[in-house]
Amino acid sequence: MSSIVKVIEVIAQSKKSWEDAAANAIKKASKSVDNIKSIYIKDMSAKVDNGKIVLYRIDAKISFVVGKKKK
Repeated sequence: MSSIVKVIEVIAQSKKSWEDAAANAIKKASKSVDNIKSIYIKDMSAKVDNGKIVLYRIDAKISFVVGKKKK
């Protein structure tokens, strides 16, 4: 039996790092989406203030299996 996988695109940010921004994306998406299987980081950017990065941003695609109960 094959699975159906759906992909959503999300934007997330963090004051710490791009890795933390990705974790924030998964954490937020997990509140309304079950069975998340992967995250693909499409793009990364940062806001700079006075020569320092103050905000890390990502544009990501999150993949999840549709119709499968969470264990």
